[in-house]
Amino acid sequence: MQPTTRPVFLNLLQIRLPVVAVMSIAHRVAGVVLFLAIPLCIGLVSLALSGEGGFGRVIAMLHSPAGTLALFLLLWALSHHFLAGIRYLLLDAHLGVRAPYFRYSARAVLGAAPLVALFLLWGLT
Repeated sequence: MQPTTRPVFLNLLQIRLPVVAVMSIAHRVAGVVLFLAIPLCIGLVSLALSGEGGFGRVIAMLHSPAGTLALFLLLWALSHHFLAGIRYLLLDAHLGVRAPYFRYSARAVLGAAPLVALFLLWGLT
């Protein structure tokens, strides 16, 4: 067996992933965020339904800077996962499978998800 003389490139900060790979990784991250947020959402709903004081505490938490950021992250994860899921359904139906279109749809999901999250956050506050 001969030793390999090829250089090994391991600097992950300089590797440029295709836009489709970035969208796919973000889809997986959004799914994990949504899964991990389930207990938090159940706890907040339980606290809000416990009475008038609990509801006020939930509103105060969601209007704090950390709560607003967490709500934006959750809304981004929800909108990205939803839009990417629609994109994957269209790809399964053989729509947008050709070379430039699958890149356009990936860019559209990556661009539209934060905008939808901002729009929903604006409507909730």
